[in-house]
Amino acid sequence: MSDNPAVEAAERATENRRVALLIAALALALALTEVAGDDAKTEAQMKNVASANLWAFFQARTIRQTVLAAEADRATFDATRISDPAARTALEQQVQRWRATMARWESEPETGEGRRELMERAKAAEAERDRAMHDDGRYDTASALLQVGIVLASAGIITGIVALAWVAGALGIGGAALSALTFAGLV
Repeated sequence: MSDNPAVEAAERATENRRVALLIAALALALALTEVAGDDAKTEAQMKNVASANLWAFFQARTIRQTVLAAEADRATFDATRISDPAARTALEQQVQRWRATMARWESEPETGEGRRELMERAKAAEAERDRAMHDDGRYDTASALLQVGIVLASAGIITGIVALAWVAGALGIGGAALSALTFAGLV
C-alpha cells in the first residue's frame, strides 16, 4: 500500500470491485446450484412415487394371482366330484385358463406388467430415486460452500482483510466444482 491516502483509497476501491465481482460470480454459481438441487429433489420425489406405484401394482398382481390360484385349486378339487363329463371338462378348461393367466401375470415381458417385470421396474425407480437423493445432498453441500464464500467475501470488503476474499474464492471454487461434478454425474 502507498503512503498517499488518495492512492490507498483507489487501491482499496479497485480491490473492493474485484471482491464484488467475486461475490457476483459466487451468487451466480449458487443460483445455478440451487436450481440443480431443486431439480434433483423433485426427481427424487417423482421416482419415489413411481417406485411406490410400481410396488402397489406388484402387490395387486400378487393378490390377484394368489386368489386365482386358490380358486383354481378349489375348482380342481371340485372337478373330481362332478359326475357329468361335459361339466367336468368345462371346469377343467376353466382351471387351465386360470393357470395360464397366473403364468402370464408372473412374467409378461411384452407389456412389462408381469410381477417379475414390475419388480425390476420398481427397483430401477428406487435406484434412480437414491441417485437423485445423493445428488441433492451434493448440491446442498455445494450451496453451503458457496454461501459461506459469499459471506466471507462480504466480510472481506467490510474489514479490508484480503485473506477472507481468498478463502471465499477457494470455497467458491470448491462449491462450483462440486456442483459441476454432481451435474456431470462424476460424484
